[in-house]
Amino acid sequence: MNGLLPEGFHDRLPPLADAAATLESRVLDVARLHGYERVDPPLAEFEESLGQRLKAASGKDAVRFTDPVSRRTLAIRPDITAQVGRIAATRMAHHPRPVRLSYAGPVLKLRASELRPERAMRQIGCELIGRDSIAAVREIVTVAVAALEAAGVPGLAIDFTLPDLVEQLAPAMAAEQLAQLRTALDAKDAASVAAIDPAFLPLIEAAGPFDAAIARLRAHDKSGALTSRLDGLEAVAQAVAGKVALTLDPTERHGFEYQSWIGFSLFARGVRGEIGRGGSYSVLGAQGEEPAVGFSLYADPLLDAGLAPAERRRLFLPFGTDADTAAHWRSEGWVAVAALDPEDSAQAQLCTHVLTNGEPCRA
Repeated sequence: MNGLLPEGFHDRLPPLADAAATLESRVLDVARLHGYERVDPPLAEFEESLGQRLKAASGKDAVRFTDPVSRRTLAIRPDITAQVGRIAATRMAHHPRPVRLSYAGPVLKLRASELRPERAMRQIGCELIGRDSIAAVREIVTVAVAALEAAGVPGLAIDFTLPDLVEQLAPAMAAEQLAQLRTALDAKDAASVAAIDPAFLPLIEAAGPFDAAIARLRAHDKSGALTSRLDGLEAVAQAVAGKVALTLDPTERHGFEYQSWIGFSLFARGVRGEIGRGGSYSVLGAQGEEPAVGFSLYADPLLDAGLAPAERRRLFLPFGTDADTAAHWRSEGWVAVAALDPEDSAQAQLCTHVLTNGEPCRA
């Protein structure tokens, strides 16, 4: 009974649990002001439906167990996006498109990664179902940046990618060779890329600061096959240009297994690895595939890096303070902690201020 938790799990203690709630609230408030209404899917559902709503997605990251009631296999969600897709395709299939939905909740992954050792995390995000146009992607990227700015996250950066770029440039290439080429491009392995098809070598060089990278891509696109795609990418980037640092890695696919024509990763100064991802994808419903675009954020890296608000402003009310006075200061936005006996103190209650002569004073 030593309080140990399984590997990849953690308790979030005060004041960080409050900071996580504040971060979540600020992100969802921005989403609400842009028209994204909140949904709250269950923590677990039938395994066969969880991984089948997003094209090219799978449930390999899900923790599974047998439901003692139905005797069927259930899966604990490793990601909420698929559940939002299910809601849009079933319960809200009648709703006019596009559908704008937001969400927040815990997710559980079967295994951790080297960069992110946590298995249990909180995911916050927005999904726009029914469109994946340039205008839709611009809106999603704008909402993500505005939400993080409202949450006080500094030094934002976005790295764009084109997840299906290789397939578009090599539609006739055999599947096995295409997989090898994607793997070599992901690893920036110029020798392997050259051995498969030297024509793809310029894609390795077309990575870095956004303006220079997209210029290299345009120079490589002699046939003009990518013109509309690159025009759309530039239009999306312009929506947040000057607010965040922008980079481009056109062949990055790690973490973008179910995204289609565009994907992006979100970064913040002082945080190792991504703080979120987004992009366009397809939702599978009764009527076939439906376009969508969205983003997901993870609170844990921001909290661990100390970038989420964790301030305490607590007012100690000495023993005997009347209820009306306490109610007044709470109505003013103070966390007002009343002493339960004469021996209680501001220090014991972790209060930053003490009510002295009717006014808050520094403890």
